[in-house]
Amino acid sequence: MTKEFAIGSKVRVVALPPYVKTADPMPMLRPPDVIHLGEEGIVLDRRPGGYWGIRFTRGAFLLDSQYIESTDPSSESESDPGNREQGTGNSAD
Repeated sequence: MTKEFAIGSKVRVVALPPYVKTADPMPMLRPPDVIHLGEEGIVLDRRPGGYWGIRFTRGAFLLDSQYIESTDPSSESESDPGNREQGTGNSAD
């Protein structure tokens, strides 16, 4: 199953692929050491094939969703409907 990320959200590298592809108009393959495990980046866009364009400190690269996870706490609370119901302050129920 492919994970979904909001454009502009922060993500973290949780595993390194065998190589990375640049997010240029003519993508090129680079060794995986241009990004580091645990490095954070910002989602730029969604690409075909389950790839995400992500801006890191050393450039923009395309990564499959299996190599990244969201670091935004707001996306975690939105995915759990139980968190939204707690503390609403409605005592009329």
